[in-house]
Amino acid sequence: MKRFNEPDHATPAIQPLSQTDKQQVNAIIDELLQQANKAYNVRFKRPAISWRRAGKNAGSANLTQNRINFNPVLFAHNREAFFSQVVVHELCHILVHQHYGRVRPHGPQWQKMMEETFGVPARVTHSFDLTPLQLTTYAYRCKCGPVELSVRRHNKVVRQQQSYYCRRCKQTLEPV
Repeated sequence: MKRFNEPDHATPAIQPLSQTDKQQVNAIIDELLQQANKAYNVRFKRPAISWRRAGKNAGSANLTQNRINFNPVLFAHNREAFFSQVVVHELCHILVHQHYGRVRPHGPQWQKMMEETFGVPARVTHSFDLTPLQLTTYAYRCKCGPVELSVRRHNKVVRQQQSYYCRRCKQTLEPV
């Protein structure tokens, strides 16, 4: 099986997340919590924060555990966007869940909190360069030519749980 995007050992290592970075994110969360508490006239519970890679996600909110996870690699390459967008995006998921219960992840309650409470555009996805993540992909092909599948999709093919088809020629993708 041919793999692409193997880690390039010539690529400089990412500097580990500093205590200052973590403190800055925590300070932003505290400030946003104060804003939300005032706007909604309630006392929101502060979420726990973790830092681990999670695929292509810049961040994720675990609503049942009241925890936000941030991707340290994407943080290192997109600091300002994390401070202005990602932190508030994930915190809004947590706060909307605390206030409204189970609702659509990017539904009207979330959008309202993003835009009206925090004054941040309610964007659903990031547009960060994913090259620093050095994601492994696997080579497949169809009549149109080569196609790369993610590790997750490749493993589903290997376990015969899923087949994938070319969007153009509709042929089943085959491993190279």
